[in-house]
Amino acid sequence: MARQKSLPNVLGIGDIASRTLILDNGAHTLKAGFSSHASTSSTEPNSASDCYAIPNCIARSARDKRTYIGPELEECDDFAELAYRRPVEKGCIVNWEGEKAIWERSFLGNAKHEALRCEPEETNLVMTEPPNAPAPLQRNADEMVFEEFGFRSYYRCIAPVLNAYAPSPFPSTAASPSGVPLECLLLVDAGHSHTTVTPLYQGRPFQSAIRRLEVGGKTLTNQLKELISRTLDVHKEDHIVNEIKEDVCYVSRCFNEDLEKTWKGGRYDARIIDPSIVVDYVLPDYETIKRGFPRPHDSSLSLRSRAIGVEGQGGRREHVLTIGNERFVVPELLFSPGDIGMQQEGIAGTIIQSIDVLPAGLKQAYLANIAAVGGTSKLPGFVERLETEIRQMVDTDLVVRVARVADPIKNAWLGGGRMARSEEAIRKVLVTREEYAENGEGWVRRKFAGKAGR
Repeated sequence: MARQKSLPNVLGIGDIASRTLILDNGAHTLKAGFSSHASTSSTEPNSASDCYAIPNCIARSARDKRTYIGPELEECDDFAELAYRRPVEKGCIVNWEGEKAIWERSFLGNAKHEALRCEPEETNLVMTEPPNAPAPLQRNADEMVFEEFGFRSYYRCIAPVLNAYAPSPFPSTAASPSGVPLECLLLVDAGHSHTTVTPLYQGRPFQSAIRRLEVGGKTLTNQLKELISRTLDVHKEDHIVNEIKEDVCYVSRCFNEDLEKTWKGGRYDARIIDPSIVVDYVLPDYETIKRGFPRPHDSSLSLRSRAIGVEGQGGRREHVLTIGNERFVVPELLFSPGDIGMQQEGIAGTIIQSIDVLPAGLKQAYLANIAAVGGTSKLPGFVERLETEIRQMVDTDLVVRVARVADPIKNAWLGGGRMARSEEAIRKVLVTREEYAENGEGWVRRKFAGKAGR
């Protein structure tokens, strides 16, 4: 158990602070920022500019021999051969020593951004966790929040719950005031570690219908790494390969046709590959090129010329990597995980599995309100392909709507900010330090699960 800290009682017993730290504690990045129910502003309460996306990792550079913790990674100029250690695995915090160091530099005593600095004893904390997190990890989180950091009050919930308080991605849905969740929402969270499907009714999840696909952004990056390494060894270049994925990968709407367009043919029936798919990617050297970039494919360059570098603009030497069917083969794992031997349905099949558990009368409501969040959902073609596959799996008389939210990465934080703007809504869910001390960690877990009253 973490050491109990002696903290001054700035507020009265049972009171909650007016300022709330919203923390979407993702495996790849922390999304953090403040919201307050005491604000009198009549404008939109929270925007993406109020949220800071902070790398949730400890990285060691082989070039400058420096260790970067959390937001310090913004100071790194050379991401080559950067070794990462992440305290979050499968969405759960498994290394509190590392997470504590990141939090300290993000929003506590040694915060890099002054606007994020807070005094825990005068701050409420709303923190996310993945669906169906193990009870021992939940207990560890509760102990750390109250006993190590000493936050005034605290609410731990799954990320989809906060998404329900964010604005709807469907224009026809009437806007709800702060603190009021959307009535029906089927949330598809394509994150770093995995993809989860969560049906919510008025902000409450149907626990029995939650499904998880063990394919996320990390899986796609690792697969792209393996494919590229057949030409150029990039096994130690996680950062560069992730940027390649973000810059050139897309979800194919017709996989077999695109595969045919990139086939070079056999020895006696050579074909010309489709230049609209194959691209050249100029790798960064972290001197003149800080981030790689794609450009149209130049078929006149030999493989050897690409390896040793070609002369680019201003006489600089550029190392070029040709990316062909890898652009769409890698994201295809979201829809066909069996391609790498996984015994799971694709993302569309996982959604249907979730909906089939719900009462028959609710099926149409959730098919018509499917929202996609998470960094992986930003891949071009993701929403269109997902909607097409779901339509093929359901009756033709059912309406299917799939939409990506305006900011897939910060949407949970935006929802949490809107919830915290309502004193009534935030007071219902928060547990104070005094309640934790009086009732114990078991009661706190039941409270967050909706099984205990005050």
